Amino acid sequence: MRLLEYQGKQLFSEYGIPVPVSQLALDEQEALEASKKIGFPLMLKSQLTVGGRGKAGAIVKCSNESEFITKFNELLHKDVKGELPKGILVEGMINIAKELYVSLFLNRGKRCFTLISSNEGGVNIESVDSKIIIDLPHTGLSKELVQDLATRLGLEAKPATLFVDFILKLSHLVKDKEAELAEINPLAILSDGSCMALDSKVIIDDNSIFRHPELKKFQQVSELQARAEESGFSFVELDGNIAIIGNGAGLVMSTLDLVNDNAGKPGAFLDFGGRATTETIYQALEVISKIPRIKAILVNLFGGIVRTDLVAQAILNAYSDGIIGVPIYARISGAESVKAKEMLAGSRAKIYDSVEEAISSLMSHVSGSSS
Repeated sequence: MRLLEYQGKQLFSEYGIPVPVSQLALDEQEALEASKKIGFPLMLKSQLTVGGRGKAGAIVKCSNESEFITKFNELLHKDVKGELPKGILVEGMINIAKELYVSLFLNRGKRCFTLISSNEGGVNIESVDSKIIIDLPHTGLSKELVQDLATRLGLEAKPATLFVDFILKLSHLVKDKEAELAEINPLAILSDGSCMALDSKVIIDDNSIFRHPELKKFQQVSELQARAEESGFSFVELDGNIAIIGNGAGLVMSTLDLVNDNAGKPGAFLDFGGRATTETIYQALEVISKIPRIKAILVNLFGGIVRTDLVAQAILNAYSDGIIGVPIYARISGAESVKAKEMLAGSRAKIYDSVEEAISSLMSHVSGSSS
């Protein structure tokens, strides 16, 4: 679960991590009320889950009320990478003496948490040469380790002491909330030596949400996700143009990896589990049909509990009713798979003996339609 900036900052405040005075505004009236409380100059920051909003012009400074309303309304209707803001954060300006970068994240490859820091904040960390990367021991982040990091960043006396306290609080948040990532860019050092989080990027492990009911208020559920939940299947919308459907999260995830390995771009992840019926699969295809960028659907189905002929009937019904118009590339095996293949013969659903063959044909179609 990827939190919006203002949500991440709410968590920061709960752990004693300083953040600027701010208020979320969903309309012009709320924005005006916030500006009167905070005062000018101030910042307007689009609340988005995608990155790159600064370069896209979705963070702006306002010096007075006359330009404030114009800029607020512009941002409210400005999309970044196809996403409209979930509101605008009205935030007070901060006098910054120095900017740092800090990120604490779950490093799955090394099976540990990794801390990355740099004394060059506010820029793309990928382009920075002076990164300090520390793989944390399983015992966690110690005060001594952070003190050493402060020295390596060139912090002295009061700023160093406050930085250590700041990072330890961030570490406690990550541990307590089972976060996969907590990134602050920039982390500001103020003129009095204190630290402040001017931004927040926090991702919580979805599998841990049931242990944290206090975090459910932060969940951003789209209309399509809500429809999927009502129908009893798991759905995640992605950025690409290939929808991936299967029964079982492991099977769908491995299929997604195969598509990525073949330079494909997944646009949706849909797992209808083991209780699928013709009706629920039809509903799943309805959800997929609401994503206009989808150019093809990949079905990887092993019929253990699920009868594959029910899946085939749902596909035929969806084509017949005009629900879907893009081709389906399917690998179907298991219970009633021979019957399912016979049912789909002659339709726009192409059936293959292996998922690799299905992906190869699908990629030819997607590449051809893109050229």
